Amino acid sequence: MKKLLLFIWEISKIVIVALLIVVPIRYFIFQPFFVRGQSMEPNFFQGDYLIIDELSYQFRAPERGEVIVLKYPQDPSQRYIKRIIGLPGETLRIQGGQVFVFRDGAAQALDELAYLAQFVSTSGDIEMTLDKNEYFVLGDNRPVSADSRRWGLLPEGNIIGRVFLRVWPFAALAKIEIPNY
Repeated sequence: MKKLLLFIWEISKIVIVALLIVVPIRYFIFQPFFVRGQSMEPNFFQGDYLIIDELSYQFRAPERGEVIVLKYPQDPSQRYIKRIIGLPGETLRIQGGQVFVFRDGAAQALDELAYLAQFVSTSGDIEMTLDKNEYFVLGDNRPVSADSRRWGLLPEGNIIGRVFLRVWPFAALAKIEIPNY
């Protein structure tokens, strides 16, 4: 009986230590996310299992091109995955299927070939100036994505974190990098 109680005590200590390590990491640093829908194809597909980094944005601002998980502004209980296109303080224009960012008063077309499928254009005729702490996000599958073109600018507080790693399917295991513009 004494050996059984000692065994249970040892197992309990292991479980408690594991929980003290795993729970804070899961809730405050990294979070799993399953992709649902087609809005980020061909880069992320239905059923992809991603790891979201919740800590980076505590030390730096989100960057253009990063893929993020966010709370949908019209229903914060829903989670969306999108790509950051416009940054705070910028003016952004969508015209003729192309995205333009105004820098120093001049419009510069974004080179999105690194992540958009060939022949994909961005529909809409929009011009927006982002305030401090606002972002403009788009899905990579522009024809089917519900994004900032439809529901407006994303408040910084709605950003959960950046997509850090794809772990499923194993054949597509990869760290997610930011494209160069």
